[in-house]
Amino acid sequence: MKLKKGDTVMVISGKDAGVESQITRVFPSEGKVQVEGVNTAKRHTRPAGQTMQGGIIDKDMPIDASNVMIVCEKDGATRIGHKIDDDGNKVRVCVKCGSEL
Repeated sequence: MKLKKGDTVMVISGKDAGVESQITRVFPSEGKVQVEGVNTAKRHTRPAGQTMQGGIIDKDMPIDASNVMIVCEKDGATRIGHKIDDDGNKVRVCVKCGSEL
């Protein structure tokens, strides 16, 4: 999976299409990512203990990784490519402009 935690992405399909936010969790075995403020569901929780308060909590649910595109500072939403830098490390690059992500 080419996406990592902390990447800024844009949702390209679904009910939250066009929203830019950061990835909070990545599920590589399932091919899903959890994006902050996207695909929220209502979770009804019961109070557990004396200090915990119950109620309705908005919870971010995972979405498929194919429904998001990484955002480049210059070009906006783009695909991710790879190249080998001078030190021999594999780095992610923007397909449109070639800059490192």
